[in-house]
Amino acid sequence: MKAFVVAPQGLLVFMENKSLLPHLFRTEYSKITAVLCKRFGLAHMEIAEDIASDTFLQASESWPQQGLPENPAAWLYTVAKHKTLNYLRRNRLFAEKISPALRQQQAGDVFEIDLSGPNIADSQLQMMFAVCHPCIPPEAQVGLALRVLCGFGIEEIADAFLSNKETINKRLFRAREKLRTENVGMECPPPELLTARLSRVLTTLYLLFNKGYYSAHQNGAIRRDLCGEAMRLTHLLVQHGPTDLPPVNALLALMSFQTSRFDARFDDMGHAVRYDDQDESLWDMKLIAQGHYFMERASRGTELSRYHLEAGIAYWHTIKANTTEKWENVLQLYNRLLILEYSPIAALNRTYALSKTAGPEAAIAEAEKLGLEGSLGYHSLLGELYMTVQVQQARHHLEKALSLATAAGDKALLTKKIASLSA
Repeated sequence: MKAFVVAPQGLLVFMENKSLLPHLFRTEYSKITAVLCKRFGLAHMEIAEDIASDTFLQASESWPQQGLPENPAAWLYTVAKHKTLNYLRRNRLFAEKISPALRQQQAGDVFEIDLSGPNIADSQLQMMFAVCHPCIPPEAQVGLALRVLCGFGIEEIADAFLSNKETINKRLFRAREKLRTENVGMECPPPELLTARLSRVLTTLYLLFNKGYYSAHQNGAIRRDLCGEAMRLTHLLVQHGPTDLPPVNALLALMSFQTSRFDARFDDMGHAVRYDDQDESLWDMKLIAQGHYFMERASRGTELSRYHLEAGIAYWHTIKANTTEKWENVLQLYNRLLILEYSPIAALNRTYALSKTAGPEAAIAEAEKLGLEGSLGYHSLLGELYMTVQVQQARHHLEKALSLATAAGDKALLTKKIASLSA
């Protein structure tokens, strides 16, 4: 069985049944959950999640027996509405406490679940600000965003965090409880709070994207899904007038440039490919063009965020030629980034650009000042920088990096480099 469905890019795609339900779970679960949370309030988020989950469970049992409905997404929305109404009728809590309040709010209107496109978009935007509320820590914000905004299962979230289901369940429970006790509502912040609250949302989306892009996880599908969901949510922000701001466009430009090289970063075996060895023909030119578009929109005004600078660095990496102009620009962008917001990882990455402009010896001296012993990236980079300078030191750092690597792809690449030293 097959069906047409709407892909995240808004295109109709023909999908096999075995792939259809997981796809719909990823795209529709979060919409149903967000709309129900908006209707019931965040204090009842778990009930919204249960109803959404039950809807997909019914689809998994019904569709193989009765065949695919003509419009699978509409079928899910209808079942979710019926389940919600049934829940309201039979549940004492809702019957005695929530339903009267909702009836009062609606001044006698018939209870209705609005799963229209505009209400779904509004609900997801409001949910985004709710789960990124400053009362819960950043790690929990990302986990909650994965669960209720992206429709990831607990096991998938545990995979993304390289953790286990029990830890993730506890983390999400504490986050939900915090939202409940702090009485956080589902609403976009007022203008005077928008900048500060939006900053947290962007940080969460940035971390969400990086979880996918830099993950050492073996499951390539999860890596791509993480990046795709982070981009989809950032798109929602640029489509909403009050949040269509330069840093949001800069973040989307960064994500577009980075994702454009996704296919070239790993070979057919899932092994990491060095930037210099990437096949340029695998780069996605449409995503690069999209990055240019959002970069231009990000240049409105005078605001310069870390996302502007990182998007600039990512842009230069979409130009394969090893020109002096390219690496001088990358180096200067890193210099400005470190002044704006220092991080050891950015400082380490800067030394690679320095090696391209001032040679490996200068880069080695700067990298060793960072003192990041025990870091896989630190020893990997030093191993590469030493390769043309001092072979024994290169071998020492590459072997150290190999001992720290956990992903098979990283191990394969490091083993290949070590072998090349003996050739």
